[in-house]
Amino acid sequence: LFRLWLRRFPPLLGFALRRWLRGVLMAKKKKKKDASSSSSSSSSSSSGGEEGEASAPPRAVEERAGADAEAEQQQQQQQQVPERRAQESRQEKGDAGDEDLEAYRKRKIQQVESLEKLGRSGGVYIPPFKLARLQQEIEDKTSPEFQRQAWEALRKSINGLVNKVNVANIKNLVEELFQENLVRGRGLFVRSLVRAQMASPGFTHVFAALVSVINSKLPEVGDLLIRRVILQFRRAYKRNDKIVTTACIKFMAHLVNQKVVSELLALHIATLLLERVTDDSIEVCVSFLQECGQALEEISSAGAMAIYERFRNILHEGEIDRRVQYVIEGLFEVRRKKYADFPAVVEELDLVDEEDQITHEVDLLDDTIKGEETLNIFKAQPPEEYAADEAKWKHISAEILGIEEEGGEDSDSSTDSEDDEAEQQADQQATQKILDFTEQDLVNLRRSIYLVIMSSLHFEECVHKILKLNIAEGQEREVCTMLIDCCAMEKMFNRFFALQAQRLSQLQPIYQDRFAELFDQQFATVHRLETNKLRNLGKFFAHLLYTDAIPWSILSQVRITEETTTSSSRIFIKVIFQELCEQWGIKKLAERLRDPEMEPFVGGLFPQDHPKNMRFSINFFTAIGLGVLTESLRRTLEQVQLSKKHEAIEEASTASSEDSDSDSSSDSDSSSSSSDSS
Repeated sequence: LFRLWLRRFPPLLGFALRRWLRGVLMAKKKKKKDASSSSSSSSSSSSGGEEGEASAPPRAVEERAGADAEAEQQQQQQQQVPERRAQESRQEKGDAGDEDLEAYRKRKIQQVESLEKLGRSGGVYIPPFKLARLQQEIEDKTSPEFQRQAWEALRKSINGLVNKVNVANIKNLVEELFQENLVRGRGLFVRSLVRAQMASPGFTHVFAALVSVINSKLPEVGDLLIRRVILQFRRAYKRNDKIVTTACIKFMAHLVNQKVVSELLALHIATLLLERVTDDSIEVCVSFLQECGQALEEISSAGAMAIYERFRNILHEGEIDRRVQYVIEGLFEVRRKKYADFPAVVEELDLVDEEDQITHEVDLLDDTIKGEETLNIFKAQPPEEYAADEAKWKHISAEILGIEEEGGEDSDSSTDSEDDEAEQQADQQATQKILDFTEQDLVNLRRSIYLVIMSSLHFEECVHKILKLNIAEGQEREVCTMLIDCCAMEKMFNRFFALQAQRLSQLQPIYQDRFAELFDQQFATVHRLETNKLRNLGKFFAHLLYTDAIPWSILSQVRITEETTTSSSRIFIKVIFQELCEQWGIKKLAERLRDPEMEPFVGGLFPQDHPKNMRFSINFFTAIGLGVLTESLRRTLEQVQLSKKHEAIEEASTASSEDSDSDSSSDSDSSSSSSDSS
């Protein structure tokens, strides 16, 4: 235990104490040896005297002699061990003195390398001036030794800059940070930020502003930080670690204020904390809303209203501690003062323009999130790759800081050749086409659309957020598909999704075409759907029809006959027309269907090609309570039947006249034959 305690001392003090302790232990051992030798000699003399006085048994005498011999051998071996160690130490000192200085330096470097591979605690301390001298003496600037020393220098520089940042010097430190290789050291930078924020949560707004500036130029750094903070929040939440959880949500709140991460993450966190009501979860959620409440009120007022409504219900239930009730009341007081004591962004830390901000969409419960902890560990690169990365980072850093390369005026020809090469590379990149067979972008788009739809409280808010997603051309179909799927999965029809589809179709006509295509697709595969989904989709498209959000031409492919319909398709059509009748009334629906412009679209609903199909259509609409719509078809069927009757009568009359003519001709022939015979 004493030795373990000594390890906590600094190296020099620990070394001195170990030397002193070793001397004390050696002195104690010598005293024990002297005492044992004196006791053995006295015992031998006493045994000799006793032998003179009384004769001992011969077997006992032999055993005593053997024990004395073994004790003498052990003493000789113990005396030889320190002498051997002294000889070895003298030999090592002589060898080290004889070695060349260059060989000694290489051996020390190898020892340092081997120890540093064990980790930071297992390495040997080297003073900075010695480390710089060793780094200067290395000739190969791409060797693994030089890369390791550069990595250590990068780690120390990043830690020093992050620990020094504050409101006054953040602009200067940002420039110094961009001079360091943040692409290679992004893991070190994120780890240093997280540790600094955990150590001093009072500077969280400063760290968030620093991340906002770095994220505007290097978005992968901001994405990595968000993922690691989320993973740390998950671990702390599962362990019920209130201190770490509070620090994590404070960091995420200020990242939401700086628009590094979407407000959906803040709403998700608040919903998670209020899902199971405890005193600690409410306190953490209150502190979270105090930090980012102003930003939520500006970006998503409906979401903030829902969270405060949940707090109000918790107060009315009264199942929590009185102290926590006062905490919630304090939050409402902060809201009433419009967050005067908790501003979203301090004016001195508003460093990034709105058009330069890059906001990340991250799901709090996504199981695929990884912290990429391997970025914190040094890994040697091949020399060519290391040199290329260094040159690339110098170019990126110069571009970010706006530093012009030297010698630009003297080398016009070189710049022309570089421009030609850049143009060639641009042409090659333009001709290259990257195919993403994993469809990861499509999956991310669907996830973000789903989160927007399910997190919105009003359809206008949802449409506004969808239009802000910057949907690329050709991806509108994904929005329509997601709306239809969400509507179909509901237990009962929810007009919320139909109102979104209506608003999108009225704002951008391209959504009308996409919904028309999806109607054809749904009608073709309607036999695969359950009855509940059939009813929801029928009412969904009926809403779009009676609001004229989509054209009625979608009904042109519907043909009601016994051969072209199934039970599922007939249920689908029944739900659509019953919903139209409920919204418009039977009179207006009949007038719309009798409109001459609608004849090419609704001709399949009332087929007139065969009496069998006409009867089937009439029976179908009569069975669903809409027989009024088939009055013209009934008249047409009666006319067809009458015409068929007249045709039958005419055919019968012509057949009878032909029979009478044939009879008269046969009678005349018989009379003429009789006269000839006479």
